[in-house]
Amino acid sequence: MTSPISIFDLRGKAAFISGASSGIGQHTARMLAKAGAAVALAARRTDRLDAVVAELRSERHKACAVRLDVTDPSTIEPAWREAEHQLGQPIDILFNNAGVIYIERFTSQSYEAVSRIFDTNLKGAFMVAQEAARHMSTHGQGSIINIASSSGLRAGGQMSSYGASKAALIHLTQIMALELARKGVRVNALAPGNIQTDMQAEFTERGIEDGIMKRIPMRRFGEPSDLDGATLLLASDAGRYMTGAVIPVDGGQVLSWM
Repeated sequence: MTSPISIFDLRGKAAFISGASSGIGQHTARMLAKAGAAVALAARRTDRLDAVVAELRSERHKACAVRLDVTDPSTIEPAWREAEHQLGQPIDILFNNAGVIYIERFTSQSYEAVSRIFDTNLKGAFMVAQEAARHMSTHGQGSIINIASSSGLRAGGQMSSYGASKAALIHLTQIMALELARKGVRVNALAPGNIQTDMQAEFTERGIEDGIMKRIPMRRFGEPSDLDGATLLLASDAGRYMTGAVIPVDGGQVLSWM
C-alpha cells in the first residue's frame, strides 16, 4: 500500500508556474520545489525571477526562469519548450496563475480595463493551458491547476470584469477536464479568496478591507501558504482521481451573503 504521505511527494515531476514573479506564484514555486518538483518560473520579466531561482538552486532544487507574457501568444510555446529544455524533462504540472485585478463599478469600467482583465485572466490562461494540454497529452499524463477566485463563485460589488473572467475560467476548467480526461490529463481549479499579496494592496488603498473582512466567516485574510495543501493535492498522485473540481480556499467567504 502507498504511504499516505508519499502520495504527496513530487520528486521526479516538473512544474511550470506562470505569474511567478510575486505573490502566490512565487510562493508556490518555492513550495513545489521543496515538495520535490523541478520548477520553471515564468513571468514577463525574468530579472524578477533570478533571485528566486538562485535561492532554490543553492538549496539543491532544480529550477529555471523563462520569459512569458500570457497576453502575447508568441511567447507561450517558446517558454514551455525552454522550460522543458532547461529542466531536462517533460513538464507534469501547470500552475496557471498569471492574473490581474481591477476594482471599479460596472458602469465606470472602460473598454481598455475590461480588455486587460480578460486578456490576462481568461485568454492568457486559456492559451497557456492549451499549450500545456498539447504537451501533456503526448506524454499521457499531467495536472493543470487553474487559479480562479472566490469572486468567480459569488457576486461582489465593483468586481464585474474580474469576477466574470474568473467565472469563465472555472467553466473552462470543467470543459477542459471533460475533454482531456481520457488523455491522462487532469484539470482542476483553485478559487482563493482574499490572500495577503501585492494584489490585496488594492483593497487596502481603497479602504474597503474592513468591509471584506466582515464577510469572511473565519474573520481573517489568507496567506499564500494557506493554498499549499490544496495545491499539493491537485499536483500530486494524492489527487489522481480528481478532475473538473473547483476548490475554494477562502475562509468560507463563498458562504456569506453579498
